[in-house]
This record gives sequence, structure tokens and C-alpha cells, in this order.
Amino acid sequence: MRRILEGSRAVAEFVALCRPKVVCAYPITPQTHIVEDLARMLADGRLDAGYVLADSEFTAASVVLGASATGARAYTATSSQGLLLMTEVMFNIAGMRLPVVMTVANRAVSAPINIWNDQQDSMSLRDCGWIQMYAEDVQEAGDMHIQAFEIAERLNIPVMVCMDGYILTHATETVDVPGPEQVDSYLPPFEPRFYLTPDDPITLGSMAGPDAYMEIRMLLHQAMQKASQAIVDSAARFAGEFGRFRGDLVEGYRDSDAEVLLVSMGSLLGTMKEVVDELRDEGHPVGIIKVRTVRPFPRNQLHEALHNARVVGVVEKDISLGLEGILCSEIRSAFCGASLTPNISSFVVGLGGRDVRKRDIRKIALGLLSDDTCRVEMTGVDHEVLWSAHQIED
Repeated sequence: MRRILEGSRAVAEFVALCRPKVVCAYPITPQTHIVEDLARMLADGRLDAGYVLADSEFTAASVVLGASATGARAYTATSSQGLLLMTEVMFNIAGMRLPVVMTVANRAVSAPINIWNDQQDSMSLRDCGWIQMYAEDVQEAGDMHIQAFEIAERLNIPVMVCMDGYILTHATETVDVPGPEQVDSYLPPFEPRFYLTPDDPITLGSMAGPDAYMEIRMLLHQAMQKASQAIVDSAARFAGEFGRFRGDLVEGYRDSDAEVLLVSMGSLLGTMKEVVDELRDEGHPVGIIKVRTVRPFPRNQLHEALHNARVVGVVEKDISLGLEGILCSEIRSAFCGASLTPNISSFVVGLGGRDVRKRDIRKIALGLLSDDTCRVEMTGVDHEVLWSAHQIED
């Protein structure tokens, strides 16, 4: 059924259709509407779940860890500092191979305090052992959650669904919300492979010394590598059930004959596609590669998508301070040892919610057409603010 919904409400609708048995909530802007709407559904009798109000994000992560460890389908959501507070438990959930699903409403991290959107929070936790998926629009964010539960429970790997705060969580869009029978057909009741019960006692997360720790981490690494195919398979099954394919690791847009390829993820892609359409109308050979998953990292797919380009510009809302954009560094790894490597430049944009305008993307694309030198740039900087900050430092 097509409905006009706020992004957060749409995510809550899709999560409820997945029938989680435990939802744990701690409010932090801009994800609060998601768990508020799930609480309202519980009160209205539309959701049959245990709903736990936590006293911190650390507790929220701990609750879903415990719930999943006892065999329940478990869900939570967070953002920014809340995600960072969960870090210790995030590693534990992954290391214990628990199929938790979490929404991250991407938001800048402190300091300075900032409540607006960038992707620094989730990108900072890319190494914790969770699958990371990034939504371009509200429909994809909703669809991702149904796929996320299926993937997590098939692989026993937790999944983080990332959607840009405000831009998606607070945007109102037309969304095709499936019926419960469709979702039940695609996502059957959770049957855990292992769980804590007094009827058959086991230990999860036990001590591992130098004689075993490395092998256990290697198994998790190998499982994450195998997740690439599982994600693609899940998307194909989703297309068969729901009539729309939302789920490849990497997707191209007007890329087949492009000399310049811009790479990005999340809601920024909508603006970029408009700019590329305009540049194509003007005769400029520019295209886009969309990265949908950061973990597992689609190294082979990105190499295949980018290797024929003359120049690549990675446009992203995060930065590894002292180096470049995080995604750009990771994309460079796709060309390790390759004989033909395009020039790859890093463009950091939109930090702390700074508007990324069409003229900014246009400047990046045309700049790469005229000069393919590898570089690292922060695009859209206000030089008056920068000068004032320099005066304070000095």
C-alpha cells in the first residue's frame, strides 16, 4: 500500500512488520521518532513485543544483546554519541554472532556539539563486525530493514541500517508499505541456531586466550566476507516477493561510458543524480557509482565499476582526520596491485549538516574533468568562519 509517511514513521512501520520480540529504546535526536512510533504501535495493539526503556545507549545495546542471546528477534535504534557509547557492546554482539538489527540515524559527533547530519558516527564503527548498509531514500531505508533481519538471522551477523538524520528520518515521502503476509512469507519466524536456555546450557562470549582468539576473529572475518553474496541473494529474493530490486552492493548511474565517476552513499545521491543528468545534457561524460554496503566492503565490485574511468571522485560526509575521507581510503584498497588504476580524489562535504548544493557537486565534477590530479579537498568551506577560527587558535 502506498502511503505518505515521515521517514522515521516509515521505518517503524517496516520494523513492526518484521515482528521483533524485543525493542529497546533510548531517545537521541534524530532517531527518537522511530522508537516513539514503535511504542505507539505497542500501545495500540499493533505490535506484540517486549518494549524496554533503557537508561542509556550502552544499556540499550546490552538489552538487545541479552534478548538476542536468549533467542528473541531484537531491534534498537540510535545516533551519533549514542552509537559511540554503545561501542563496547557492539563488538560483543558481533563477536557472539547475535543477529541484532539496529537503525542508525546518521548524525555528526562531538565536539563541538552538533545535532545535524553527516556519516561520521557509523563510519567510525565500520570495524566492529556489523554489516553496514546505507539508504539513499526512505523507501530503500524501509526495504533494507526487512532484508536486514533476513540477512542477520541467516548469517548470525548483526546488521546496521544507516539513514541520514533529518534528510531521511524527518522527510515525508511516498512509501510502498508491504502487507504483513508478504513480509511473513519473506521473513519467517526467527529460529535461532543457538541460544541461552537452562534446558541446554551453553556459554556465549567466554574467555579466549592467545591460543584461540585469533582463529575466532578469523572466522568472523570470513563470515563477513561471505555476507556479500548473501546480501545480493537476499535482494533477489526480495525482488521476487515485493516486485522491486533494492539491494546490490554497488549500483551504477549513467556510468557505462563515463570518464569521470563520482562515488557516494546515502541521501546525497539524489542531489548528485540531478547534477549528473544536467551535465550529461551538456555533453559531459560524468556518471555515479553508489555504494550501498560498507561492510562487507565490495572491493571486487568497486574495482569492476571504476577501473575503466579516467578519474574518480569520492564524495562523502565523513573524514579520517589527518588523512582523507574514509570511503576514499577504502576504495583505494580495491586497486592494490592493479596495473591500471584511475586517479582517485577525496572530497569531504556536508560535515555537521552543511548543505551540499548542486553547484558544489557540479564544481567537483567539472574540476575533475579539467584536472585529474589526485587531491583531498573539503568542499563548501566558509572561509570567513575558517579565518575566525584560526584567530582563536592563534
